[in-house]
Amino acid sequence: MSTTYLPATTDSIAQALEAKNPSEAISIFYRILENPSSSPESLRIKEQAITNLSDLLRQENRAEELRSLLTQLRPFFALIPKAKTAKIVRVIIDAVAKIPGTSDLQISLCKEMVQWTRAEKRTFLRQRVEARLAALLMENKEYSEALNLLSGLIKEVRRLDDKLLLVDIDLLESKLHFSLRNLPKAKAALTAARTAANAIYVPPAQQGTIDLQSGILHAEEKDYKTAYSYFFEAFEAFNALEDPRAVFQPQVYAVVQNNGEPS
Repeated sequence: MSTTYLPATTDSIAQALEAKNPSEAISIFYRILENPSSSPESLRIKEQAITNLSDLLRQENRAEELRSLLTQLRPFFALIPKAKTAKIVRVIIDAVAKIPGTSDLQISLCKEMVQWTRAEKRTFLRQRVEARLAALLMENKEYSEALNLLSGLIKEVRRLDDKLLLVDIDLLESKLHFSLRNLPKAKAALTAARTAANAIYVPPAQQGTIDLQSGILHAEEKDYKTAYSYFFEAFEAFNALEDPRAVFQPQVYAVVQNNGEPS
């Protein structure tokens, strides 16, 4: 990175976007972020630079640099609203997640962010990063640690009555218990997720995930007719969103229509 900062202006953003190669563009975005100005316009331009930089680093598979960027931005986070901080953190973590072979790095990154959010007393952001961490731990088959994390998080979020996050966490708990082959607890957690979802507007992707989990649990109980209906609801939701999970659903239908036997 250059030690000479650039003005945080739309012209600097345009200069980066017109760069001859990704490395040059990345360098320009870093120089914009080094600008010491904290005026409202400068902060807005820097937010745009962060989004563009994160996308470029993802395209270049520079996962460790994304992790470092999140650490470097902590002083900047003190200058912007907490909601915008949460959005930027999510954008960068999502960017790392799109780079293949970064599961361990994502877990480490989330743990670092949990520590930072605790120290900064950023409860809203911490809860969401912890939920993301629990999902990563489950995918990594670290079930015991994931369950311990979720147990405390669920109690905390229920006290705060954050129903949208509660839906995510209850659904994650259902998946986790299913992975541990504890069907009664998986069903109880899914029921809790549906109860919370009924009280709020649930985005289509999230509703599709609920229906998919419902189909999985009914299929596990050999109730294939009900499972099929839930899988079809999930397919419609995912297909409308062009979610890649929709591609998997026809294979599921073939199984449930044959009473659990592959065609």
